[in-house]
Amino acid sequence: MPVPKAEVLELMRMKVDPAEVDEIRELWKEHSKAEDNRSIEGLLATLSNDCVYTVYPDDVSWHGHEGAARFYTELLTAFPDIVFELQNIVIGPQGVVEEAIVTGTHSAKWLGNEPSGERMTWRNAIFFPWDRDSRRFAGERVYTDMPRRAAS
Repeated sequence: MPVPKAEVLELMRMKVDPAEVDEIRELWKEHSKAEDNRSIEGLLATLSNDCVYTVYPDDVSWHGHEGAARFYTELLTAFPDIVFELQNIVIGPQGVVEEAIVTGTHSAKWLGNEPSGERMTWRNAIFFPWDRDSRRFAGERVYTDMPRRAAS
């Protein structure tokens, strides 16, 4: 569902506060370290209670801390050796956008795709929207070109 134009304009007009951008950068570092350490608790500590995780083009979403924990448990089970190699990052008062090359062995079902056992490589662009009220990320919007297997 498209974001209303007024909300987009509000995002564009946000004033840049260097201290807030530093806070966002530090929280993103905490989030990334927790992901590298496979710490669901650490990841949840960086997220607002009402966070939403959405993966595109599948348009599948997980809601709240329970949903985020399920997202990470499913992802880390499907790709237990997953590695995100950061390629680009932009940090501002709206949040963080990162581009990464991702590799992992497809070991369990993910987004309806049965495990292939193959080592896969794909690109992700991920938006971490910043929630000024909670001082946490409001989830992730993951745009991926992960290879899909045709349904049999």
